[in-house]
Amino acid sequence: MPKRSEEMLMDLWMSLLLVWITCVPCVSMTPIIDRSKSTQTGGSAAMASGPGEGQRLLSRAKRGWVWNQMFVLEEFSGPDPILVGRLHTDLDVGGKNIKYVLAGEGAGTIFAINELTGDIHAMKRLDREEKAEYTLTAQVVNADTDEPLEPPSEFIIKVQDINDNPPQFNEGPYRASVPEMSAVGTPVTRVTATDADDPVYGNSAKLVYSILEGQPYFSVDPNSATIKIALHGMDREVREEYLVVIQAKDMGGHMGGLSGTTTVTVTLTDINDNPPKFSKSLYEFVIPEDLPIGKMGGKVKANDRDIGDNAKSTYSIIEGDEQGMFEIVTDAQTQEGILRLKKPVDYESKRAFTLKVEATNIRSEPSSGGPFKDTATVKIVIEDSDEPPVFFKPVYLLEVNENAPINTVIGTVTARDPDSSGSLVRYFIDRHTDLERQFNINVDDGKITLAKPLDRETDMWHNITVTATEVRNHSQISRAIVAIRVMDINDNAPEFATEYEAFLCENGKPGQVIQTVSAVDKDDPIQGHYFEYRLVPEMLNNPNFTIKNNRDNSISVLAKHDTFRRQKQEMYFLPIIVTDNGNPPMSSTNTLTIRVCGCSKDGIVQSCNVEAYVLPIGLSMGALIAILACIILLLVVLFVTLRRHKNEPLIIKDDEDVRENIIRYDDEGGGEEDTEAFDIATLQNPDGINGYLPRKDIKPDLQFMPRAGQHSGPNGVDVDEFINVRLHEADNDPTAPPYDSIQIYGYEGRGSIAGSLSSLETASSDSDQNYDYLREWGPRFRRLGELYSVGESDRET
Repeated sequence: MPKRSEEMLMDLWMSLLLVWITCVPCVSMTPIIDRSKSTQTGGSAAMASGPGEGQRLLSRAKRGWVWNQMFVLEEFSGPDPILVGRLHTDLDVGGKNIKYVLAGEGAGTIFAINELTGDIHAMKRLDREEKAEYTLTAQVVNADTDEPLEPPSEFIIKVQDINDNPPQFNEGPYRASVPEMSAVGTPVTRVTATDADDPVYGNSAKLVYSILEGQPYFSVDPNSATIKIALHGMDREVREEYLVVIQAKDMGGHMGGLSGTTTVTVTLTDINDNPPKFSKSLYEFVIPEDLPIGKMGGKVKANDRDIGDNAKSTYSIIEGDEQGMFEIVTDAQTQEGILRLKKPVDYESKRAFTLKVEATNIRSEPSSGGPFKDTATVKIVIEDSDEPPVFFKPVYLLEVNENAPINTVIGTVTARDPDSSGSLVRYFIDRHTDLERQFNINVDDGKITLAKPLDRETDMWHNITVTATEVRNHSQISRAIVAIRVMDINDNAPEFATEYEAFLCENGKPGQVIQTVSAVDKDDPIQGHYFEYRLVPEMLNNPNFTIKNNRDNSISVLAKHDTFRRQKQEMYFLPIIVTDNGNPPMSSTNTLTIRVCGCSKDGIVQSCNVEAYVLPIGLSMGALIAILACIILLLVVLFVTLRRHKNEPLIIKDDEDVRENIIRYDDEGGGEEDTEAFDIATLQNPDGINGYLPRKDIKPDLQFMPRAGQHSGPNGVDVDEFINVRLHEADNDPTAPPYDSIQIYGYEGRGSIAGSLSSLETASSDSDQNYDYLREWGPRFRRLGELYSVGESDRET
């Protein structure tokens, strides 16, 4: 319909409503008059239905007018205020001086009353959605004194609704999802619109839904606004997202109603409705024959139009790998099938493999049918590589007798070149495994020979590594372990298990077991050890001892009589020959020491020393101790006496054990001119002595002949040579103690550029000296120069 026609229709409806609203109050507010009191003339009121309308006065008790409510149309916008209604009272007759008063919600602002006529007008444009009704109070008062003539009466002005609000989707725009391939009528989502108009008055808030965009894929229920699938077989792989426009229209969807729209984005979610598919039916790969185990030999991939878990596949080899040479695993990131080597391949044995590989979806949808798998053929061609030599056995076990002669052949290792060219092989021993170079190998035939004698008792096993190298390519190397076991031969004689020392009691009985003796043998015969014991030939008729075989590789030594005495012989030696059962048999002679001891009546050894030889003299042990103590006491007294009368001072050792000659003086001395107490001429001029100074820290037992001192030349003494001579004499002095003796040298030499360092011969004072040159003499004098420099600076300060 044209826009102009719609405006004319709206104006017509507004005029009719205004007339109806104006007329209804006039009818509904007709005063209810009590006829029994019609004779009363005051206190009655009535509402006029319009200007000039006749009034029918009825008798009332206190007031003559009653009303409940008035109506006004919302959104009315005319040039003049709209008349809502009129108030009238029975007191308003003739020249009565009365006026109408209006109070309550909106009185004076929204609503105004004519004080003389009682007409109520709406002064502003009203909106029902903001406020639907207003409660006011009307009263008649004296115009001069404002004295109430009647009690106030309350009434309501209701704002009547018009269709001025369109429907709105407050939660839009919407997003929804539904599985692909869903059946027709499957609900997708539900939208909701609201209308601010009055839902109980007319059809202004009655909504009807329709779809403006999204057909023929979707439909919407006009009342519930539920969106549903409208087309069969909607495939996500063809189209994943749809935009649906939904309209809500009030007035029950009739002409003139207002409408609102919203959008719904519908996404089809994936289901597993597509099988994996290899991009090629035949894959070809070339791998070298020396490819390490577990390394990749190729990749295959089956593409799946689905997404997520529905697109994940697993790969397997279903044909062509009866020997289990290959395996295929799935890369979780790329969804590729990684073909890996599981066992070594040999170009010379088999040069090509044909496999059949299958890709299968991990997940399956029962409703989507199947099967969800695909197959492809993989051809693998083996490429020839230069391989290292191959030993016939990875580990060789060889045996050799100990003490075998040098160059004895122990065994042979053999390796071959697996390549078709068949290169010659050279053999070597890894010397890191044969540090003592006990073995050799023939580089051409791999024969291992003995380079040094072997001893099983030292090392029973020798593990060496043999390498095989191609002559044509030295980088092709392989290794094999050779374990060499040293076999035992009877090359060790048995011997006593320990150093036995037997004790024989003087009061022992004949036949008494003195000692049980056993033997050990370093050899390890297969049949085990068996030892034979016997006395040496010259002891066969021994009158004192005999031996007895215990049948367990041990013997017992027995005494033949009971007349053993320490005074006669304290110790006996019994040589015994021990022989093993080897081939050839080995034997050794071992001596058993038997000591005669004094024992108690129970046979417990008490004393085995030579006290028996001293006791017959008549001195007891206590007397010997007393004599020894007296001798020690006399020696101490003699030592003290000699020390007091000795002129030369002894060495004094303090707590720190400083070994040097200390000379004590009881007088103060006279400085440099005092030469009585100690002769320092030697220190001042070593030219006049022979270079030998007697030692005073010990008393030498041997006279040491000093060597002649070396005299200096005319230019003075060589201090370095002087010190070296003294050092040589101290080192070669046979009378020197075992500890180091400190040699003190007070002579500083002659001709030194430093001059004298002694303060005794210095004519100048400290303040006249400059000690900076000490720092140039090296690290040993730097500290001395710093000390003197510090002292000089302190004096200046």
